[in-house]
Amino acid sequence: MTVWDRPEPPTRPVPLDRARIVAAAIALADEGGLEAVSLRKVAARLNAGPMRLYGYISTKEELFDLMVDEVQAEILPEERPGDWREALRSLALRTRQAALRHQWLADLLGGRPALGPNGLAVTEAKLAALDGLADIDTVMRAVETVSAYCTGAIRREIANLRAERATGLSKRDWQRASGPHVTKMLDTGRFPALAKAVHDGTDVDAETSFVTGLDWVLDAVAAGLTRPPA
Repeated sequence: MTVWDRPEPPTRPVPLDRARIVAAAIALADEGGLEAVSLRKVAARLNAGPMRLYGYISTKEELFDLMVDEVQAEILPEERPGDWREALRSLALRTRQAALRHQWLADLLGGRPALGPNGLAVTEAKLAALDGLADIDTVMRAVETVSAYCTGAIRREIANLRAERATGLSKRDWQRASGPHVTKMLDTGRFPALAKAVHDGTDVDAETSFVTGLDWVLDAVAAGLTRPPA
């Protein structure tokens, strides 16, 4: 029986339910990452005994599932755009925004499908955006492709933000500090394509990079939707 199917125990002297437990866990994760979340710490924040929580949640993995599902509610738009491309684009952008608000989400994206009600609703919205535009296998591969891009791009962005916090160096500070080494390596002539990128490429912010890549992926999806069946 999953956590979604298991009923909550009756109310006891200290008011407690899964919603309160999940809210406390998310607050802890927002402050210190997933490593800051444990049933003991959540119970302490709720002024409850740790064993009380086991009536509601069996494992920390179940708690993580509930946390992800709660954040998935932030991804769902209030209204579904009529155009499939805008629908998938909106969901991708809202996923990135949710991950920037809750950076621990990057560690839990991908993997097995989310089975909570909000996670299922997000998946439904992605599939519904393409419903009727191609056969179901093409639709599923398209959704998987967009989701894979989002997961990878978001994880990279969050990793860079964590590196900034860990080192105390902004992206520009890190580039300055690494500059002499990079220059020395490029001067060897062994990396001509990389040298061209460093010297002639345009440095863009994370949002521009994400949106540009997303639009390219959506262009590929559009081409796949219009390709005649083999």
